[in-house]
Amino acid sequence: MNTYSEQRVQSARAVPPGAGASRTGGASAPGAGLPRSGSWTVAPEHVTAPDAVVLRRAYYAEVAGRYWNRPVTASEIDQGLLEFPDDGLVAPEGGFVVGRWAGEPLACGGIRRLDPVTAELTKVYVDPRARGTGGGAALLAALEAQGREMGVERVRLDTRSDLVEARALYARHGYAEIPAYNSGPYAEHWFEKSLLPAPSA
Repeated sequence: MNTYSEQRVQSARAVPPGAGASRTGGASAPGAGLPRSGSWTVAPEHVTAPDAVVLRRAYYAEVAGRYWNRPVTASEIDQGLLEFPDDGLVAPEGGFVVGRWAGEPLACGGIRRLDPVTAELTKVYVDPRARGTGGGAALLAALEAQGREMGVERVRLDTRSDLVEARALYARHGYAEIPAYNSGPYAEHWFEKSLLPAPSA
């Protein structure tokens, strides 16, 4: 039986050329400092594993830095992780995945059950150096697969208005905007995607 723990979601793609802005404020091309070609491997990892912790901190540093429009300090990251703990991102009611490009951990995402038929995606993050290489799509595929193994029928998520790239990613992969399903202090857009098989014609 092919369980989620055995699954590997791979996306082989050359890193495209082009300019982009890093979150430290300097200009850099997507894939700068990475192998020019490779593949994404996304696999389950405990949320407290070393690579998972580094990526969770990078996620918070980016979303908080964009909100405050300034770099975030290490102590602010520590405080933010305390205020917004990653509860529920462990089996059997959730999980966490790490994405690696050519073996380097550069992406992550989590899923947690909200109710018997609904799960929520959270902490979906791709290192700025690796954006444009298919990492977001690979993360979503892996998290949706885990949602199916959890037995849920749909996945939801919330995001902010300024996270334009994230909203575009979700729309491209079949997520539709829905009315608010929570009252998160930073939630401004809410998305949902059905995990049920498409009805036959």
